[in-house]
Amino acid sequence: MHILPRLLVASGLLSLALAAPVAAFDFQDSSTGNYLAGQQAMQELRTPEASRYLSDAVTAEWNNPLVLQRAFVAFAANGEIDRAADTAQRLLELDARNDMARLVVATVALKQRRYDGAISDLSKLGADTFEGVTGEILKAWAMTGQNHVDEALASLDKIANGGLEEFLVFHRAIMADVAGRSTDAVAFITQAHDADPYTADIVEAYARILGNAGQYDKAIDAIVGFESQGLSHPVITELKAVLAKHQRPGLYAGSVQAGAAEMFHSVGVAFARDGTTDLALVLLRLSAYLDSKNENVPLVIGQLYDNAGQHELANAIYDAIPANSPMKAMAIVRVADNLDALGDRPEAIRRLGNIVTTNPTDVDAISVLGDLLRSDKQYKPAVEAYTKALAVTGGQSPGDWRFYYVRGIAEERSDQFPQAEKDFLRALELSPNQPQVLNYLGYSWVDKGLNLNRALDMIKKAVAASPNDGYIIDSLGWAYYRLGRFDEAVAQLEQAVSLRPNDPEINDHLGDAYWKVGRKLEAHFQWNVAYSMDKDGDVKKRVGPKLTGGLDAAPPSGDSAPVLPAGDQAQASSAPAN
Repeated sequence: MHILPRLLVASGLLSLALAAPVAAFDFQDSSTGNYLAGQQAMQELRTPEASRYLSDAVTAEWNNPLVLQRAFVAFAANGEIDRAADTAQRLLELDARNDMARLVVATVALKQRRYDGAISDLSKLGADTFEGVTGEILKAWAMTGQNHVDEALASLDKIANGGLEEFLVFHRAIMADVAGRSTDAVAFITQAHDADPYTADIVEAYARILGNAGQYDKAIDAIVGFESQGLSHPVITELKAVLAKHQRPGLYAGSVQAGAAEMFHSVGVAFARDGTTDLALVLLRLSAYLDSKNENVPLVIGQLYDNAGQHELANAIYDAIPANSPMKAMAIVRVADNLDALGDRPEAIRRLGNIVTTNPTDVDAISVLGDLLRSDKQYKPAVEAYTKALAVTGGQSPGDWRFYYVRGIAEERSDQFPQAEKDFLRALELSPNQPQVLNYLGYSWVDKGLNLNRALDMIKKAVAASPNDGYIIDSLGWAYYRLGRFDEAVAQLEQAVSLRPNDPEINDHLGDAYWKVGRKLEAHFQWNVAYSMDKDGDVKKRVGPKLTGGLDAAPPSGDSAPVLPAGDQAQASSAPAN
């Protein structure tokens, strides 16, 4: 269950957040140098290096609570949980108030089925902190391990106020399920599902608990409802096939440890979405430590590494997912995507092509293949890939807007605007307020002198939906420019440059607008900036003549497309989804 109440993320509670950014420095062979190097490595999620540096630092500073804290965090973030617990135990000897250290120590006790020890440690946490709230749920799982299920369920009432009840009823359901209390499990999971029928974990748990109770049709109906929203998950797809055979699917959480792992998984995802990646990684590593069989967790860990640019670390995580896992196909797709990020696009495209050939219904693989082909300016094959994706999904659900949108981009870039226009309009039928589509189609119409009033309204609507998106604001400024409204163009393009100062296209646009309003010195400055920043050469070809002869010396621009960021706006969000 990953839609965790914001209260849990924002209640005091970023106690593990990194210290202030560490400036660049020359490494020194000393405990101070190791400490600073470890801090820098943790900020960049280079966790093996952080662990190594802070291990050296803590060896020399075994009585320094600050170094001990950063060391146990680095060890945990790198997946060295037993080592983290040893260091955390030493930290507690020096500072008994460190709640995160106590949480890690208690987690190891729960893993080892030392439930009394876990409860004793967790009882020392305050209930008004993140660690305290998390600790109460972990303590309830330890009580479940002692077969004190009624006490466990009642203990959650202490933290049920303030928006956590939907989260807690899910854990009550899987606690009852682990304890063999089927009637209670069905009642609790039905309550959770009624409140949120479209979150993958809730749907899976609901279908499993009902399936184990022999309610196969009702379980399948829940999955069908989930899929009707354009949602899918490999585990749920496999589960549906099992239920269709009237086979009991097995527990959602097969043990106390797996149930507690799910809690860390959920909270870790919530912190990842909040941008607190160091804490998120520690919590997800605790989840993996308690339940190595939950392969959703390594996918999220890998995604955190990906978002930090640590693609090789991410690929090591993805490669470790077993070949027979339903999540393996998704992991392979991410490995291929990372090969592109590491500079080997041909190999990434080759691998994805092989995946699609082997499994022509793998929408994730088809989608990423289309994106890489489009980024590589192989527009016709990209269109073919997106068409295959729509054939698999049916093209009717709200989530399919993206396939129409990206196919439209590929078509527009390959001079098939009438077909692109149809796809953009279809995307808006499925999802009318998507700023990316409003921006792209509105800009294209303005640039071609079509539907001008409607086009400008669409771009304004896109800006209203994404007021801090420099690329969309650039579109509005350039639309004003193409309409001859140069003063308004300058105002918007100046704002776009302030948001995206390093984009050569946007700087070039501002230079043109400055020239049109008579600010020729500033125009030359912006063109120089654009020229110096351009790595691909396209902007340089356009700007070069302007630098010597002004705007009148520039070659005719012809039709142009909206500026898209590197990697394209159409790429999926970086926020963890699982």
